[in-house]
Amino acid sequence: MTAEPATDAATEWLLPVAERRHVAGNTVTPLVHGVTYFRRLCEVVEATTAGDRIYFTDWRGDPDERLDDDGPTVADLLCSAARRGVEVRGLLWRSHTDKVSFSAQENEHLGEQINKAGGEALLDQRVRRGGSHHQKLVVVRRRDRPEEDVAFVGGIDLSHGRRDDARHQGDPQTQPMDKRYGDRPPWHDAMVEVRGPGVCEVLETFVERWNDPTPLDHRNPYRRALQRAADMPRHPDSLPAPYDEPPASGPHTVQLLRTYAAKRPAFPFARRGERSIARAYARAFSRATSLVYVEDQYLWSELVAGALADALRREPRLRAVIVVPRYPDEDGLLSGPPNRYGQLRAIELLRSAGGDRVGIYDLQNDAGTPIYVHAKVCIVDDLWMTCGSDNFNRRSWTHDSEVTCAVVDATRDERAPADLTGRGLGARRLPRELRLALWSEHLGVPADDPRLLDPVSGQALWDAGSGRARSHRPRPVSRWQRWSVAPVYRMAYDPDGRPLSLRLRGGF
Repeated sequence: MTAEPATDAATEWLLPVAERRHVAGNTVTPLVHGVTYFRRLCEVVEATTAGDRIYFTDWRGDPDERLDDDGPTVADLLCSAARRGVEVRGLLWRSHTDKVSFSAQENEHLGEQINKAGGEALLDQRVRRGGSHHQKLVVVRRRDRPEEDVAFVGGIDLSHGRRDDARHQGDPQTQPMDKRYGDRPPWHDAMVEVRGPGVCEVLETFVERWNDPTPLDHRNPYRRALQRAADMPRHPDSLPAPYDEPPASGPHTVQLLRTYAAKRPAFPFARRGERSIARAYARAFSRATSLVYVEDQYLWSELVAGALADALRREPRLRAVIVVPRYPDEDGLLSGPPNRYGQLRAIELLRSAGGDRVGIYDLQNDAGTPIYVHAKVCIVDDLWMTCGSDNFNRRSWTHDSEVTCAVVDATRDERAPADLTGRGLGARRLPRELRLALWSEHLGVPADDPRLLDPVSGQALWDAGSGRARSHRPRPVSRWQRWSVAPVYRMAYDPDGRPLSLRLRGGF
């Protein structure tokens, strides 16, 4: 990397460069909703020509998912690029079987189609036992136009159910969900688009996984046979020499954070795993003064909630506004209690630390149908923000592979309150504008409503049930259920991927 780390004092909120590099000179654009992201992805990919490169990772990819009302599908978009001479390479999680509601067949079919078109998409099961590759990223590099290079990072898979918009009427191509989400489940999600030297930070995460010498099918003979049947190799082909780094393009400093489990054989780039996501949140929460805003799919784990609870106890002005789904995606007799058990314990811990300064909410559309919140967004004091694939649970912070983009904007926002930190660092334009846009949508008020700027008056709108917001009241788990589901929750739903020494110390 040739880009220099930023010198703005606000970048002290990022992890030290010795732990994870950060680079200045980027333009980061939030892409809220699947419709927004898919249209932008089509624009970027369809502009590629022979000699350009597309690299992507995904938890689930449905080849027939339409990226717009009239297409193209995911397979059409990527295969067309491969056929016109674009180098297309992908790493898809070698998922569990569809019989347990995962995505093995879909990922295999997408990989097969890309490979037949001349690309190279591989099924990757190099994870800790019981884990997954949950990273969602796309990198597009232009052979002769590095200023047009772009990367996408966030929570949106290239799959069914994700193509929704601000009206939240759901994707016409659905996936199985709890019946209370209706026949066409509403879906809230987000990505960020990165331009500038940070593109290479995202690309590095792909390259490290691609170059891992461990065989793709090292663990399971049955899956090895499936790999062979799909005409997928045990090892990826070598990557070509990299193109020149894109030039600086904007005021945003980017730090790419990851999770990798400690496993055998070890990741060569993370011998004892990596938990920079967990450490970054702990660092930001330790500096929080006025507001922590979170959108998350789960909100599980006392281990994860503990960092925020510590901040709430330390800082009497700090407020936490947290948005989650009303119901788990699967809330059946067996699947529901473990989901609710972890969340209820986290909520109890947070409220014991912050009382009514902690607000936890869910959303519904104009028809009253609950909206499934899949976004993974965090904004602290309108200064530091993240958008990625990781959820607020121990699994995402220690066990599965995850990637998130932390951003600090050098541009101050002078609207009052101009400094939520109390340290003269000031609110920053990008995280504040994103928060205001999200709160405007959820609360049904204009984004320039001055009540949204202040954490106290803003949280009052949430508490009043404005717009789509409702107080989150998960169904209790009985004493008998708590006793029976606790081991299942800890081992299967929210496992711990840290080395034993770190578990004993309680650190990351």
